[in-house]
Amino acid sequence: MGRLGRKRKSIGAIVILTFMLVVTACSGGGNGTPSANGGGSGGQTEGQTQNQPKDTTGKPVELRLGYYSSAQTDAKMQELIAKFQEKHPNITIKTESSPYNQFFQKLDTQIAAESAPDLWLSDGVLVPKYAERGVLKDLTEWIERDLQKDDYYGLDFNKDANGKYWGVPQGIQIAVLYYNKDMFDEAKVEYPTEDWTWDDLKAAAEKLTKDSNGVYATDAAFDKNKVTQYGLTFFSITEGWMTVLKSYGGGVLDETLTKSIINTPENKQAMEWIVDGMQRELLTTPSDLKSFQSNMAPFPSKAAAMRIGIYARTIDANAADLNYDVTLLPKGPDGKRFSPVIANSWVINKKAEGAKGEAAWEWVKYWATEDEAQKEWAALGEAVPVKKSVANSEQFLSGKPDNKQAFLDSFESAGTLDVNAVWSEWVGKFGDSINRAFEGEISVDEALTQADQDVQQVLDEFYK
Repeated sequence: MGRLGRKRKSIGAIVILTFMLVVTACSGGGNGTPSANGGGSGGQTEGQTQNQPKDTTGKPVELRLGYYSSAQTDAKMQELIAKFQEKHPNITIKTESSPYNQFFQKLDTQIAAESAPDLWLSDGVLVPKYAERGVLKDLTEWIERDLQKDDYYGLDFNKDANGKYWGVPQGIQIAVLYYNKDMFDEAKVEYPTEDWTWDDLKAAAEKLTKDSNGVYATDAAFDKNKVTQYGLTFFSITEGWMTVLKSYGGGVLDETLTKSIINTPENKQAMEWIVDGMQRELLTTPSDLKSFQSNMAPFPSKAAAMRIGIYARTIDANAADLNYDVTLLPKGPDGKRFSPVIANSWVINKKAEGAKGEAAWEWVKYWATEDEAQKEWAALGEAVPVKKSVANSEQFLSGKPDNKQAFLDSFESAGTLDVNAVWSEWVGKFGDSINRAFEGEISVDEALTQADQDVQQVLDEFYK
């Protein structure tokens, strides 16, 4: 199961991971907005069971289904479960749900105790963590049998180096550039285009950043210690540094996802671009974000003119009634574009065998193949639909923002966040070093050198 002969860790040795704020930025809305993911406000619904008449021709099966929820999404999930059970009266589903952080903290405990649900909704960045620890059922045979792979977005994001599939996407989070049209109009700045480079973005950000006196950063009287409107809100891996590093030709891990490639000229150039923007207060620094209710708040609260944002961020922007739109993320120096993507996915417990495993697959297949289920979930606005026909429908593409097509066009430059079994751990180590560079405490060279060592140590501890 492992890459390059990695040692499989026993389930009993799983270290319960405490999820950092960076993970919170990865998933999407009912995904607990996300994350890309932030918790959500839904209440605990563990133990809720929906009973249906038993099919006289099929063996009755009870499934434990786990998912992270919010008040916004929980009711719709229960509706879809009820409709599924009407189609499969021999299958009874018992749900276990709670807000994002609580759900995954409990799930790790359940996995260690070998009492995890039969299937659950996984944040896309965590699928390799469960797969490489031997927790998940290999879905390759079922996918090959029942799904037309070309009909879906993101299916291959759950495929490992050996060609095995460990999950089926429930919804896709993909990043684009958000921009506040009113702020652009006020500053008399042209709206972003698909031809923008990161230097174009920074030039615009300078014209859009202003202080408490209403003075823009292009003016000599601008006071960077009193910024009230930032050009670009910037944080974390998903909505910050990874897209810049990758579009500059850099990154964090090699193709095997077991070796650090942090200390490179390409990453240095990307980091220097970021640090320059932060030193000039055109981009939010980690310390700037502490004055907001959350890292996701600057754009919907009208404190930033632009953001790198996943699809779920449309929920907050629409709720704030912003006059905004989206476009493709900028290109790097060599014309390369990178759009971070997270395929939040249904996974099946390896212990769900026989009729229970087949019943779990029926739920996954229902979600992926039924247009009705896809359309009803898409109506919540928390994720790009997995099924291409639904994603390209008028129902999905209509409404705010006007250019929803940008989310679909971004799949041409989509890539994962170098996710592997120890993703949460190496992201934390990487952030410890580069955040110090962002704050001006150490140089870019020092940050990259230290991050390279720390990340490789995390990788070696698991893969060797």
